[in-house]
Amino acid sequence: MSATRPGPLQRIGYLLGRRLPPEMSDWVRKDITGRGHVVRYLLRGFIPFLPIAIGLCFVPGSWMVRAGMILLLAIPLLYFQLALMNIYRRHLLRNNGLDPKLADKVTIVRLSEAEALYRSQHRPQEVSMAPYDVPQPATPPTPQNRAVIDSVIVEPKDPEQSSGPDAPGQAKV
Repeated sequence: MSATRPGPLQRIGYLLGRRLPPEMSDWVRKDITGRGHVVRYLLRGFIPFLPIAIGLCFVPGSWMVRAGMILLLAIPLLYFQLALMNIYRRHLLRNNGLDPKLADKVTIVRLSEAEALYRSQHRPQEVSMAPYDVPQPATPPTPQNRAVIDSVIVEPKDPEQSSGPDAPGQAKV
């Protein structure tokens, strides 16, 4: 029995909810997030069902009745196993002192690979979708430009001009 893999009794205890020693945490992480974790999980769930299925094979009746009884138990078992898979995986991670968010590692890696593939196929380069060229920012005004700008601005030279009857801000009588 190696220090990195559990023996048969430790593995049975692990599957029943016992905590493995800390030196086996890498094995636990690989077991729960590694390649083939879904198949291992489903097989673990169907092993206790096998004696029941074998017992139903010996019930008197036609083979369709026996197959129907087995299917009536196997289909909900499969449904609930798939529905509760992430909860069970998080439980095993937490129980063995690992971060429960590791259960999402497989999904995150798969989604990031799919996103990279999508970007490489459908978004080959980032290009502007504007139908025109974006103008460059103007340079700050030079003294020559400033003289032109100042000559265009008309300011009243006489303060009496701005106080006439048509001056803005005054009410007409």
